[in-house]
Amino acid sequence: MLPKELTGDLTKRLSTIKGQIEGIIKMLDEGKDPDQILNQFKAADQGLQKAHFLLLDEVFRKSLALKLVSVMNACPGNCPDAQKIEILKEQFPILQDNELTHKIKEINEIGERLARYTKENPGKSEK
Repeated sequence: MLPKELTGDLTKRLSTIKGQIEGIIKMLDEGKDPDQILNQFKAADQGLQKAHFLLLDEVFRKSLALKLVSVMNACPGNCPDAQKIEILKEQFPILQDNELTHKIKEINEIGERLARYTKENPGKSEK
């Protein structure tokens, strides 16, 4: 579930974009200058990109950070995925938005393997 503050911010941004789209439709119907229409397209596109980035940054990046910390705490360096965890830790600050969902899946898989490893090898992955 998304935080209320984020939901409110996204809703406000999308309402603004909706108004811009309605304005573009009106400009097209009225035969306005293509340069003016193009400017409105750019503004709407930029607004949508900002909303998209906000969602990615707020939800996916934070989720990945929390999951990464969790597996780092569960693996003191001697678990089977220790190198992968270290690589993800190093990559985290420079991950592109389009990589976040893939990395979340990857860290979830590591977490599942780590849980199985811990269950099968009690005491080996404790700090």
